Amino acid sequence: MRLAGLAMLGLWVAVCSSAAAAPGAPAPRVVEAASLRSIAGWLKHSGEQGYLGADVADAMGIPRGAADEALRARQRGFRNDEVLRIAQVPAEGAGFVLFMVQQPDDQVFFYLSSPKEGLKRALVSIPSRNLVAPLDPQEARSGFLREVLYWEHKVQTR
Repeated sequence: MRLAGLAMLGLWVAVCSSAAAAPGAPAPRVVEAASLRSIAGWLKHSGEQGYLGADVADAMGIPRGAADEALRARQRGFRNDEVLRIAQVPAEGAGFVLFMVQQPDDQVFFYLSSPKEGLKRALVSIPSRNLVAPLDPQEARSGFLREVLYWEHKVQTR
């Protein structure tokens, strides 16, 4: 399973590199935006009703009403081995695509994005240490692209 993910990541890097090098080809951000639009549309159409907690919304900079303890969202989640992945979009309107990846080592990664702006913010939470910290830009970009590929594959196979 991990080798397939690495192969998909390698393919994504190759596509982005060749797109950037080929005249008239779509830029990597355009490819990313198309994938994010596809994922967001799929979640709106086939996602389950769920909620995004106020603590996560606040940490990610997602606006909410002062009295809102949660935001309604459409979501899907999958578990592979010991990794839980969840993707969410707002239940009403457009705005964001949030990827959450819970690792077995007590780390939860959050990647906030939008089809227009791409990756906007990336954090890691370590609940046992009551710690939330921004990811280094290279690690954030790499993890985010891995999630885009993972979810785009789900869209195409469902």
